[in-house]
Amino acid sequence: MLKRKIYDRLVSWKEKSNGQTALLIDGARRVGKSYIAEQFAKQEYASYIFIDFGNVSKDILDLFQYESSDLDLFFAKLSAFYSTALHNRDSLIIFDEVQQFPIARQLIKYLVADGRYDYLETGSLIRLKKNTENIILPSEEDHIEMFPMDFEEFLWAMGDEATAPLIRKCFEQRTPLGQALHRKIMNDFRQYILVGGMPQSVLAYIHEKNFEASDEAKRRILRLYRDDISKFAAGYEEKVYAVFDGIPSQLSAKEKKFKLSSISKNARFRSYEDSFIWLNEAMVVNTCLNSTDPGVGLALSADHSTLKCFMADTGLLVTLAFMDGSFTDNELYKAILFDKLNVNEGMIMENIVAQCLRQNGHKLYYYSRNDSQNRENHMEVDFLITKGKKISPIEVKSGNYRSHASLDKFRKKFSHQAGTPYILYPKDVMEKDGIWHLPLYMAMLL
Repeated sequence: MLKRKIYDRLVSWKEKSNGQTALLIDGARRVGKSYIAEQFAKQEYASYIFIDFGNVSKDILDLFQYESSDLDLFFAKLSAFYSTALHNRDSLIIFDEVQQFPIARQLIKYLVADGRYDYLETGSLIRLKKNTENIILPSEEDHIEMFPMDFEEFLWAMGDEATAPLIRKCFEQRTPLGQALHRKIMNDFRQYILVGGMPQSVLAYIHEKNFEASDEAKRRILRLYRDDISKFAAGYEEKVYAVFDGIPSQLSAKEKKFKLSSISKNARFRSYEDSFIWLNEAMVVNTCLNSTDPGVGLALSADHSTLKCFMADTGLLVTLAFMDGSFTDNELYKAILFDKLNVNEGMIMENIVAQCLRQNGHKLYYYSRNDSQNRENHMEVDFLITKGKKISPIEVKSGNYRSHASLDKFRKKFSHQAGTPYILYPKDVMEKDGIWHLPLYMAMLL
C-alpha cells in the first residue's frame, strides 16, 4: 500500500463536512485517485459501493438516468446490484471516473440533500467543457486536486520515514545537512526524478529495483495520454499532439518559453491556445506564465501567450524525451544518476522544481523581459512565488554556476515587492549575498 498525504485530507473532509457536501478528487489519469478513494472507503466506513463509470453496466446507467426520482428505490436497487448493505451515515458511495457520465455528477445535489450517505467522486479531464456542458454543476461539491507522489511520499514508498522530517528541520533552521547526508539524499532525489511520482512507475521500481521496469510503466501511461488526446480532443487533436510531443525539445532550449514556430512557421498562439488549455486542464502539464509586472501582482500581469510548458511528472518527461527509442537509448538516466547533466538537460531540474512548487499549492509564474536598449532591464527569473505580500524569486542552477545576474536585477528593480530570494541547486544549504541557496529537494518545502 502506497501512503499518500491526500488521505489525511479525505479524513478531514469527512469530519468537517458531516454529509453536507460531496468531495471531488481531480487529477491526471493514473495518478492514484481510484486507489486512494477505495482505501479511504475500506478504512473509514462500515461499507462502500464503488461505481466505475468507465466500465459500468447499462442497468446502473439507466438507474441513474431514469430512476433517481425515488431515492428509496434507487438505493435499494444500487445495494442489491452491488450486493452491499448500506448503513445510514456510515457508508460511502464512490463515483469513479465521473466525467464519463456527467448525469451522475449533477445528481450529487439531491443525494447530498437526502443525507443518508457520503459521496466521493474521482475524475480526469473533469474541467473540460465537453464533460460539464448540459449539466448543472452541484454547489454541494468540495474539490481537491491530486498530484503525482511528491519526494516525501516516494521516500515512504522506499521504506524511509526518517529523512523527510530531517530535511524539513534543516530547512526551517536554515542549517546544512552535512556532506555525507546531503549526498545520500541527493542520490535518493535523483532516483525520484527518474522514476517520477506516478504510482505504477514507483511500484514497478520498488518491486524489481530497476529503472527499466519503471520506464515501461511510464511508457504505458504516456500511450494512455495519447489515446485520451485522440478521444477527448477530437477536432484539434493534431495540435494537442504537436504541443505534447514538443515539450522535451522546447524545455531543452536555452529559453524554455514554448515557441510555436518550431511546430510551424505560420503557427499562432490563438490557434494553439486550446491545446495548452486541454493539456493543463487534463493535469498532464504544468503551465508557467510570464508575469510581466510582478509589482502589480502575479496573476494580474500574467501573459498567457508567453508560457513555459512543463510535464506534471518529471519521470514521464524523462521517458517522453526518448519515447521513440528503447530504454537503453535513454542517456538521461546515466546523466542524472551520475550528476553529469549538460546545459540542455538542465530542463529536468527546472521541471522537477516546477512539479514541487505545483504540488505545494503554487500557481506557476516566471519573469522575463528583453530590453536591448537597457541591459539592466534584460532578465529572466525561473520562478516567482508569493510569500505573504512579498514575491520570492527562484533560480534553478547547476552546482558549478558562476553568477545570478537576473536574480540581482530583479531584487533591485522590485525591491519593495521582493521577498527572500532562493537558488535551488545540487549542493547543501548556504546563505550568500542575501540569497538562500537550497538543495533541489527542498523545493518541496517552498
